[in-house]
Amino acid sequence: MSAAVVPTRRDLHFVHLDQVVSDAEAMAIAQKTGKLHEIGNWTLGQICGHLAAWMNYSFDGAPIKMAPWPIRMVVRVVMKNRMIHKPMRPGAKIPGVPGGTAGTEVLPTDEGLERLRKAVARLQSSVPAAPHPLLGPLTHDQWKQLTLRHSELHLSFLHAD
Repeated sequence: MSAAVVPTRRDLHFVHLDQVVSDAEAMAIAQKTGKLHEIGNWTLGQICGHLAAWMNYSFDGAPIKMAPWPIRMVVRVVMKNRMIHKPMRPGAKIPGVPGGTAGTEVLPTDEGLERLRKAVARLQSSVPAAPHPLLGPLTHDQWKQLTLRHSELHLSFLHAD
C-alpha cells in the first residue's frame, strides 16, 4: 500500500496587490469546480478574511496589544526588513493572542473574497496610519510589502488541480 502524497505549499511571490486578489479568485474558481486542495488548517474564505482583516488593521489598528517596547525595538532593528521583504515562515503565533493571531473568523468563500477585494482597494488607494503591533509605524510601501509577504504565506496553503 502506498502512502498518499501530501502536496507541499506553493512557492508564491507577489509584486502587486492585484496579484493577491487574482490568486484568491483563481482558488475560488478551483473550489467551485472541485479542484481546490486546502493543505493547511484554514479554508479559502477564512484565509481571504484574515488577509483582509490585517490590511484593514493598517488603517483601523489591530485588536491586539502592542508588544512591549523593548521587544518592539529589538524586532524593528533585527527583523523588520526581513519581515517586509523575505518570505514569512508558517506557524508563527502572536504571544498572548487566542489562536495565535487575529482575524481568523470562518467565512464563506464569497464573503471572504469580497472582504479581500475591498481591503486591497483600500490599501491601494489610501495611506494607512495605524502602527503595526510589533513593527510600529510603517510607510505605505512597507504596509503593502508586508501585506504581499503575508498573502504569499497564507495563499501558499491552497492548490488547484
